[in-house]
Amino acid sequence: MANSNLYKGSLTTIILKLLSEHDKMYGYEITQKVKTLTKGELQITEGALYPSLHKLEAEGLLDVEVAKVDNRLRKYYKLTEKGTTETVNKLSELEQYIATLQTLINPKLSY
Repeated sequence: MANSNLYKGSLTTIILKLLSEHDKMYGYEITQKVKTLTKGELQITEGALYPSLHKLEAEGLLDVEVAKVDNRLRKYYKLTEKGTTETVNKLSELEQYIATLQTLINPKLSY
């Protein structure tokens, strides 16, 4: 699934979920965390990640903190209060969507 486009619609939710579990993260750290958690099945590219991070920041869901690390500036992203609320909403939407897909894929397991 590493080359799949299925996760693209869920990228925002993935980012918000990770940031809800960690105080703050930088971009590369997010990509590596997803890769580790999914055992390499999902690999988020910088070309997909950074536009999503910038969009979430513009929407007021993320704050950015810049810190100097090893003589380089690093941007750390963290949820705003609005971002925390939106994370709960996005996770609920995704869970409902997955349940609906399960019903379509395997109707025998539906209740």
